[in-house]
Amino acid sequence: EMPRDRTLRLQHGNRIQALCVLGTRISADVYGAAPAGAVSFGVKHTEGVSVEVVCRGRAEDGVAPSSGTRWPLDKGTVLRFSMSRASTEVNDNKVTVSFYAEGGQPINQAGVFLTGIGISLDVDADRDGVVEKNSPNKASWTWGPKGHGAILLVSCDKESPFTPALDCADERVFSKEDLLDMSQMVLRTEGPPSLPRGYEIVLYIPVSEADKVGVFYVQNPFFGQRYVHVLGRRKLYHVVQYTGGTAELDFFVEGLRFPDDTFSGLVSIHVSLLETQTEGIPHTPIFTDTVVFRVAPWIMTPNTLAPVNVFVCSMKDNYLFIKEIKNLVNKAGCELKVCFGYINRGDRWMQDEIEFGYTHAPHKSFPVVLDSPQDGGMEQFPIKELLGPDFGYVSREPLFEAITSLDSFGNLEVSPPVTVAGKDYPLGRILIGSSFPTSAGRRMTRVVRDFLCAQQVQAPVELYSDWLAVGHVDEFVTFVPTFDAKRFRMLMASPAACYKLFREKQKEGQGEATMFKGRYSGTDTKRVTINKVLSNDILVQQNQYVQRCIDWNRDILKKELGLTEEDIIDLPALFKLDKQGKAVPYFPNMVTMIILAKDLGIPKPFGPVVGGECCLERRPCRFLEDVASYHGSLGEVRCGTNVQRRPFAFKWWHVTP
Repeated sequence: EMPRDRTLRLQHGNRIQALCVLGTRISADVYGAAPAGAVSFGVKHTEGVSVEVVCRGRAEDGVAPSSGTRWPLDKGTVLRFSMSRASTEVNDNKVTVSFYAEGGQPINQAGVFLTGIGISLDVDADRDGVVEKNSPNKASWTWGPKGHGAILLVSCDKESPFTPALDCADERVFSKEDLLDMSQMVLRTEGPPSLPRGYEIVLYIPVSEADKVGVFYVQNPFFGQRYVHVLGRRKLYHVVQYTGGTAELDFFVEGLRFPDDTFSGLVSIHVSLLETQTEGIPHTPIFTDTVVFRVAPWIMTPNTLAPVNVFVCSMKDNYLFIKEIKNLVNKAGCELKVCFGYINRGDRWMQDEIEFGYTHAPHKSFPVVLDSPQDGGMEQFPIKELLGPDFGYVSREPLFEAITSLDSFGNLEVSPPVTVAGKDYPLGRILIGSSFPTSAGRRMTRVVRDFLCAQQVQAPVELYSDWLAVGHVDEFVTFVPTFDAKRFRMLMASPAACYKLFREKQKEGQGEATMFKGRYSGTDTKRVTINKVLSNDILVQQNQYVQRCIDWNRDILKKELGLTEEDIIDLPALFKLDKQGKAVPYFPNMVTMIILAKDLGIPKPFGPVVGGECCLERRPCRFLEDVASYHGSLGEVRCGTNVQRRPFAFKWWHVTP
């Protein structure tokens, strides 16, 4: 912050000119300006100036305009003056200091002509959608319900179909809609019709922020508005046209990028009043006002939020699956969006390609899709089908790291809101799968992990998913909304629960019940029964290992999400290990369900049929017949679909990270 006080050098036998910014003080050293032989001084000034005498660091009372008081001339005696009203003319106020000799006879005078000017750079620091006047909190940013500080959105959407890229990628504004994403900033000035010679007002940003923020000015010529890009990228400063009288200049500010590991999210914009005494000599700032913005984070939406749109890929072999999904979506009252072959190019893993989230400021909120660095055939989909007016796009691509299956977004989840040991996570916590702490296994690429951490409002938890062949957290954990005090339950895949159920059925004499009935056409299926599964020692050992991997995650999740056993539901699941020793589902994995409020679409497990029904399907849900087209190539219902959800009602700036 620039000091609000500045020093002026008086000279005896001379009158100097100075600009006084309202709300600041000017100090003048009286002792240093005195002529030889002077022992005391008096002060006179016009009504528009307040003056006080400071002797030995202690302020005397204010000086009346035409006071006859004389003060002894001691070393360190200073005059302080300020103005509370703007001048209507240049030099319309003055302060005169008279110096006196031992016997009281006047020796000489020093004077200063003052012009009062008001300058204030203003933003919506109290986050109510309105730019207030000179908020005391505008130059800092704090979190929490009592916090303050203005907020910026990244213009990562695309208002016009004719522009090649995102709105934040160009320095032009094509429409008023563009401005609606931006945050308003107002420069308020007040003063004489023109500034005295040698002064100018400049708006500027630090070099380090030139790639993070853009500022536009709306010019109002007679024939319609023009939007001029004045700051950001190559433009570091902008000389403001001073119009005189009382004026408000409207600027619009946009974020150019989301927070990440090299960018905290905070940007500052300054306005300075510059002074130069002589032509050709550089300016010096005599006053600076600063505002601070935080770029709004990218926020993920958990399963417990209401669904808006369900996206699914249309393939040659999943016509029936789409029909099932359509029924589910109709029942849940949201929209189905089908992505056709020409865009998905044979890639059905809708869930892996993108993650839906949103960004939010007091004046506006819109959905933003995060594009995975893992590009199957669908890399065109988010740009061609989603990006548009008020639908943003962001991606993070590693430069050197190899991309693995763990970079797909089946490996990116978020919990519902939780409280952990007294700390609130009102927007939940992000979950990502990784390798075992001791092994050199697969991890999600660093740029994406750094990006997720840098958003600050959904502190990520790293889980261990590298034991799975595909390696995604959504293969062993999900969350479903409930209508009790907890609001949700965590579902986990559980081989132990499956063995327990199968042993009960065996005891009841159902050991010969057959699995996979109606699942496969053709003759290649061996008859699989409960007895066969239970007597397969290798399968038992493999599933004991899988259960240990899942329990490791269960313990992390209980600790990091503040959950108890009552909050967890175990879903029977079985896995088998492939040649690399990685786990794949033995029967369709019910955890990978699609959750549309009360309506769950759960993979049909084709478990042992007892009394005409599958003993794994006891829970009343719609079992989606996704096997023919999805489970056959590893992946369950959820991987073939993706749900865009309503944003949280909670304001992220009320979080205390």
